[in-house]
Amino acid sequence: MANVSVYNMEGNEVGTMELNDAVFGVNVNEHLVHMAVVRQLANNRQGTQKAKTRSEVRGGGRKPWRQKGTGHARQGSTRSPQWTGGGVVFAPTPRDYSFKMNKKERRLALKSALTSRVQENKLIVLDDLKLDAIKTKDMKKVLDNLKVNKALVVLNGDNNNITLSARNIPDVMTASTNTINVYDILKYNTVIVTKAAVASIEEVYA
Repeated sequence: MANVSVYNMEGNEVGTMELNDAVFGVNVNEHLVHMAVVRQLANNRQGTQKAKTRSEVRGGGRKPWRQKGTGHARQGSTRSPQWTGGGVVFAPTPRDYSFKMNKKERRLALKSALTSRVQENKLIVLDDLKLDAIKTKDMKKVLDNLKVNKALVVLNGDNNNITLSARNIPDVMTASTNTINVYDILKYNTVIVTKAAVASIEEVYA
């Protein structure tokens, strides 16, 4: 099992913690990690784009001029794609970009992302993270003590004071153990997780 240092809110090391290899020490499967990121981005796409083809554009029923003898190229409709106001060739239509991943693949992708953060020394474990009030300045001080800027803060359950205090800090995001995902873990430079959150993650994914 991997041993990591445990820090307090002042940035001081207060002990060590063993991480479960079933979650934080797996063989990193880069293919599944990539697939999970692509899946999340695809699932977030609205897919509402739409343009009209020549059959959907209003008008253009009459031939603009006779077939021969005008000196112009022959034209059958003013709604052909080469005309201003005409239809679009191969026009985009609404579609669903989402695709599925098996549950086992999703879990292994998440564990691979967490393992990569441990291997890169970009996972910081806090003994506890609490604020008495909603104050951005207090949350920023904790991050400065830990010497991190772009960070994902993982909490065990909802903590309104932490969430609202971090909301206005650029490049900082909070998440609970049941909402973490591969994309966010890889997007931020550092993952800050409390000891309670580590225990909760290991309970679910080990």
